[in-house]
Amino acid sequence: MNEIILNIYLIINNGLVDEFRAVAYEKEGGDDNKIIFLKSRAKEDFNKAYKFDAPTDEKGQFMNYKRFHKFEKRGMHIQLFEEIFSKFNVPDKPLICVTPVVDGEIYSS
Repeated sequence: MNEIILNIYLIINNGLVDEFRAVAYEKEGGDDNKIIFLKSRAKEDFNKAYKFDAPTDEKGQFMNYKRFHKFEKRGMHIQLFEEIFSKFNVPDKPLICVTPVVDGEIYSS
């Protein structure tokens, strides 16, 4: 069965999460193979990825990475990607690969 899967980029500049990017694929097969596929495409996909605004607080300030990491540890970071999920019309609990891009350097394995 085909499933929409996403490569999501967390753009971090000077310690602040100031942008998200994403690329979607429709793939079939097991989750392990899909993750391997997404990781293999991480560097290639970055420049063609759609750009999304990162969340800001009431003062218009971007979230620092430490705060994002706290969300991530509690599994709540997924909520921050709702605009991305909506854009690509993905189902609940989509399979995603999140790649950090820190001060212009893509961290992918």
